[in-house]
Amino acid sequence: MDTTKLSKMLYGGDYNPEQWDSGVWPEDMRMLRLAGMDIATVNVFSWAMLQPNESTYSFETLDQIMDMLHENGIYACLATSTGAHPAWMARQFPDVLRTDFDGRKRKFGGRHNSCPNSPSYRTFSERIASKLAERYKDHPALLLWHVSNEYGGECYCENCAAAFRVWLKRKYVTLDKLNEQWNTRFWGHTFYDWEEIVLPSGLSEQWAANRTNFQGISLDYARFNSDGMLDCYKLEYEAIKAVTPDIPVTTNLMGTYKQLDYFKWAKHMDIISWDNYPAADTPVSYTAMTHDLMRGLKGGAPFLLMEQTPSQQNWQAYNSLKRPGVMRLWSYQAVAHGADSIMFFQLRRSVGACEKYHGALIEHVGHEHTRVFRECAQLGAELGQLGDKLLGSRTPSKVAIMYDWENRWAIEYSSGPSVALQYLNEIHKYYDALYQLGIQADIISFEDELQGYDVVLAPVMYMVKPGMTPRIEAYVKGGGSFVTTFFSGIVNENDIVTLGGYPGELRELLGIWAEEIDALFPDQTNRLIMKDTYGTLQGEYSCSLLCDLIHTEGADVIAEYGDDFYAGMPALTRNSFGSGEAWYVATSPDASFLQGFLGSLCAERGIEPLPGKQPGVEVASRDKDGHSYLFVMNHNPNAVTVEFDQNYGVDLLTGQPASGPATVAGRGVMIIEASS
Repeated sequence: MDTTKLSKMLYGGDYNPEQWDSGVWPEDMRMLRLAGMDIATVNVFSWAMLQPNESTYSFETLDQIMDMLHENGIYACLATSTGAHPAWMARQFPDVLRTDFDGRKRKFGGRHNSCPNSPSYRTFSERIASKLAERYKDHPALLLWHVSNEYGGECYCENCAAAFRVWLKRKYVTLDKLNEQWNTRFWGHTFYDWEEIVLPSGLSEQWAANRTNFQGISLDYARFNSDGMLDCYKLEYEAIKAVTPDIPVTTNLMGTYKQLDYFKWAKHMDIISWDNYPAADTPVSYTAMTHDLMRGLKGGAPFLLMEQTPSQQNWQAYNSLKRPGVMRLWSYQAVAHGADSIMFFQLRRSVGACEKYHGALIEHVGHEHTRVFRECAQLGAELGQLGDKLLGSRTPSKVAIMYDWENRWAIEYSSGPSVALQYLNEIHKYYDALYQLGIQADIISFEDELQGYDVVLAPVMYMVKPGMTPRIEAYVKGGGSFVTTFFSGIVNENDIVTLGGYPGELRELLGIWAEEIDALFPDQTNRLIMKDTYGTLQGEYSCSLLCDLIHTEGADVIAEYGDDFYAGMPALTRNSFGSGEAWYVATSPDASFLQGFLGSLCAERGIEPLPGKQPGVEVASRDKDGHSYLFVMNHNPNAVTVEFDQNYGVDLLTGQPASGPATVAGRGVMIIEASS
């Protein structure tokens, strides 16, 4: 998004004035201005209001809302309203209704309730998007388009089954190729006609969300489902762009949401936006990682924080309040990792239905004399003070972590070796080690360019897609350090095992081969014993989950297993390859090992931690026009002292110099513009 027309970071959130009598609106505007807000997301779930029947459209209320926003100096993030279809549509066009995993046709209700392959839904959603674009293309409040809302879910209806078969024909062309790649001779599943293929549901190949008889068909259905929803988004996107080509279009993503391949979606989004809803006990490093994932979707470009709650959520079992300072702290955490906005759901708390207890800027009491409002107004004043200094700034990193949705699907559809193997958990372990060290990391796709990074990590790279191996080999030959782990290089893109010994195509690069994989029970561990000191690593460490039993083929053994019948076998290896090196971590080590290993590896490459890192204190950096901005965020409830070089810079929030020791208040934040 072009930020040159903005004088400050966007601040606002979801606003639903159509749920209220218009007599309340002027007071809403007063309070939004008082809080320093300048953008409102409107029309998210207003399809039934805009279109009361098949042939009638009514925009009068939305006209009033858009005009009111403009008159009060507030931009509109205008949604297309297609996140929930009207009741009349479900009655007259039942093909819009989804069929669930167990084959039950749903009735009208809820949201995310439209079949992505319904001809009726696609027709009506594209039409309403086009009409909105035509009506508001020249409206002075319009800043950003917001297509639908939080796409997600699945459908198993006959329309989806027919569309799946079309999708498969495009991919495989012939049934012979499909049968080969799905290995259908197993259990006598050979298909002789495309119409014999049914969706993998609770009625056919799957008996639970992650349990399937045939990984190939379930993996392809996951791809198809993501693609089908993307096609719905693209219909609306293209309808809008045909009328307003210069206004950016987005849809709000959901971080590590499993069902949609966001790297593929990002190619069709003008700017990434996402909704951040950590629980009170979510590790702050996990939230940081998710921000970095969202930043990585478009090559490190800034994103929009589209939603977060100003106080509490409503759907968890225990919806605790954000303690004083936490909303501000978590908001700046998003900015530190690449956000160019801070936005909330919701601006006025709903009076009824399931979100009436979800936090809001304006609580049910209806005035500004609340803790939440005061904290939001303080943040609004600070964002005004910061101006455009941070807008469009980038996050510098010499370390990348490779992440892939299809790899995640394939791992979690696997029928072994351990139900405890969760891709996200292993990614987070490596990210958290860097986070605790104060070392920034980008999260990149399996397709992204590796050159420019000194260290690239690929935890549990189970699936090796076409073209990946030569790219990784070229990176290492050129001097890069590549790290992968147990259960990597096992299968191709269709979950067919690469024969000749694990890790398949990566065997030459890594200089090892694995003959067996041991799965440990949750209460079991093994030991990882260093043969020699490597950086700060020495002695022994605990490991768990899986243990690859590997043999070296040229790689150096850095550590060995300490227990069981494979005691003395390699557990950590390093293979020189061209001018670089490829590491293999054959098990899932404890946090102390990962911090020691990654810290030592980064130190070898001259990658230094950011200043100010302490236990419970997060550090991150953004750069713009030759200026560097250091974020120091204290997640501890108590104050801590951090150390800076003399005359390091100036804290933009207080105007005070950062030089030598500095105290950061409990849940406090410093944003330091470094001295040039």
